[in-house]
Amino acid sequence: MELKTKVIAENDKQELTIEREFEIPASLVYLAHTEPELIEQWMGNKVLQFENRNHGSYQFETKSPEGVVLFRANGVLLNLVENQSFVRTFEMENTGFPIQLEFFTFESISDNKSKLKMHIIFKSVEQRDQILKMPFAQGISMAHNRLETIAKQSINSI
Repeated sequence: MELKTKVIAENDKQELTIEREFEIPASLVYLAHTEPELIEQWMGNKVLQFENRNHGSYQFETKSPEGVVLFRANGVLLNLVENQSFVRTFEMENTGFPIQLEFFTFESISDNKSKLKMHIIFKSVEQRDQILKMPFAQGISMAHNRLETIAKQSINSI
């Protein structure tokens, strides 16, 4: 099955680009990345903190059914331009991975179609390649599928 979310990683570079076209407006894709309630729905993480402003911090967490923390990430939001773009730092706690820098852009293709582009810079080529060995592309594509489904449901309930 072809993944709708594309991960583009050129050899010997410490960066990658993620692109996805959605059948929803860019404003909804932006909201799904900046509103804690929506983040929790499509990412499946608990949002412990989210300051939706320039220099605001955030923290996400996922626990097992037994209450054991499986994943925790945090960072800072920068250069927020509503419905268009933002930059964030992203740190996965207790993993040994250094902080990465992520540039998000939200492009309107038509009234009900948009494109998300994420440009991620890693500390090293080795770190990027280690991330790519995980089921990274499948996981982000599945999350984006949930994002689109949830957003479409919210449009239909209006």
